[in-house]
Amino acid sequence: MAPRTRPWHGIMVATALPLRDDLSIDYDAYAAQVARLLAAGCDGVVPNGSLGEYQTLTDEERTRVVRTAVEAAGGDGDRVMPGVSAYGSAEARRWAERAADAGAGSVLLLPPNGFRAEPAAVRAHFAEVAAAGVPVVAYNNPFDTKVDLTPRLLGELYGDGSIVAVKEFSGDVRRAYEIAEVAPELDLLIGADDVLLELAVAGAVGWIAGYPNALPESCTALYRAAVAGDLDTALPLYRALHPLLRWDSQPAFVQAIKLSMDLAGHHGGPTRPPRFPLPAEQVTVLRAATQKLLADGHR
Repeated sequence: MAPRTRPWHGIMVATALPLRDDLSIDYDAYAAQVARLLAAGCDGVVPNGSLGEYQTLTDEERTRVVRTAVEAAGGDGDRVMPGVSAYGSAEARRWAERAADAGAGSVLLLPPNGFRAEPAAVRAHFAEVAAAGVPVVAYNNPFDTKVDLTPRLLGELYGDGSIVAVKEFSGDVRRAYEIAEVAPELDLLIGADDVLLELAVAGAVGWIAGYPNALPESCTALYRAAVAGDLDTALPLYRALHPLLRWDSQPAFVQAIKLSMDLAGHHGGPTRPPRFPLPAEQVTVLRAATQKLLADGHR
């Protein structure tokens, strides 16, 4: 496997945020979680992403989460990729500047998500945030933002000098090849757990991951085998883990991953409103899938 040469390469876990029963943040549990993920072989963490419920955080909380992550990573900011998404470009740039001040080696940015932005507005948004001086990883999530970072638009953003990589969450694995054609130097990062193997085979150099929060060792083994082309190892692991990995692409992914964390003995806790707890039937399915994997020795 090629060595990790950029802060956005490898397994960057989009960290869930441990909450107490009163919905306050358990920063000690979060620091322990970051340390646990790195010790298990993950390369870094992505605080304040969608999985980290950034939309529900106060400015003070959001700032402290990044600081906690950097401290838990031993001060190595290259292991921390804060999410800096915001409704306004100026606000997103401020979050990128704060990430740079904290020593982060890269940041993760959605396109404008308050309206269906046209390509010119998308390019201006990314250019504004890139001006903060920290490498920007674009996050393509057309389901939630209603803005699709198509391969052509990604090529333009890369040509502008605004992005270094893309977290591809469209689910369309065919895009990997078109992105490589229009922007050969743009790094492709796996953006959804349930297309990991397909995008790894297509040349992804990283994974912004969800389920390593619960099963870091097995997920790390899967990713390492997949990017190395060791399908004899990767394919059975992928099949075994897929009943959980597919939850990363569901609307209730935050609740699902936190429940699996709790079942695996790692504090996930509740979610903040407006996210509701999982309905009983989903809890039953998820609990059975998680407990089977734990019983089979996955960690």
